[in-house]
Amino acid sequence: MRTRQFLAAAGAIALVGSVISGAFAADYPSKPITMIIPWKPGGTTETMGQVLSKAMGKELGQKVIVKTRPGGGGAVGSTVASKSKADGYTIEFVGISTLTWIPMTQKSVKYKTSDFQFVAGVSQYQMGLVSVPGKPYTTLKELVTYSKANPGINVADMGGMSKAFVNFIAQQEGVDWTAIPTRGGGEMVPFLLGNKVDFAFSGGVHQKYGEKMIVLASFLSNRHPLAPNAPSTQELYGVAMPGDNGIVAPKGIPEAARAKLEAAVKASMDDPDFTKILERIKFPKRYLSSAEFQKVVDQTLVSLDKVARATGYIK
Repeated sequence: MRTRQFLAAAGAIALVGSVISGAFAADYPSKPITMIIPWKPGGTTETMGQVLSKAMGKELGQKVIVKTRPGGGGAVGSTVASKSKADGYTIEFVGISTLTWIPMTQKSVKYKTSDFQFVAGVSQYQMGLVSVPGKPYTTLKELVTYSKANPGINVADMGGMSKAFVNFIAQQEGVDWTAIPTRGGGEMVPFLLGNKVDFAFSGGVHQKYGEKMIVLASFLSNRHPLAPNAPSTQELYGVAMPGDNGIVAPKGIPEAARAKLEAAVKASMDDPDFTKILERIKFPKRYLSSAEFQKVVDQTLVSLDKVARATGYIK
């Protein structure tokens, strides 16, 4: 008798849960959604996010309102996103390096990679090792050969993850490079074009300069679409930077919200305005489902751990 009563009660609870879930799925979203972008206005991520938010709003039938929360290399906005209510009404448009490398190497950060639901991938930053024509090397292999005969040649990096990966390559190849710190691509470009450095890390700005810059290697798991002859660090050394960006949400959002957001992102990527903005900044579309996005993140964490330990960022 007690068993039957228990089963009946459990069935009633499940039925109520199913009804509530179904009602949420039908109603969501019933109010505007906030999209946090953890960077200042005007950059490539914020530019993409502004256009993507409008396209997603059309798909979801509700406004998607962008709020920029810059600071800490993306950590400030990502902290806000991770601590937001997991109801599907706060999302973040962000590169996964902010959600992987930063919490892995900065213990003061108040979020973990596991605090996020990776909803859908959108595009891919084109990080690479670049130089200019006229140097005695046009490939990474030639650069390494030249470096062994000319120790201490200069490389521009942006600190943090880029410095770690540049140092990792130097360790693997047994070469000595002198790092020149730069504050982003805006400073790197004149350094490289003005021959103040011999080669440089680029987060993707090199693609605006066409034949004025040469890609020696892709820091991604894949080769750059615009530089298919340059190998990736995944091919050469078994490690890659986290280049993907996309929509994430606080862990624990309702499945119905996750599914609707994922579908909205997929549809929005064919929006003409979004297509135009990606063509302008020369970033490729790279849609990833939730499952695919999470798989990329898991693989990325393995690479980052290997590089961070080899270069002393974590012990």
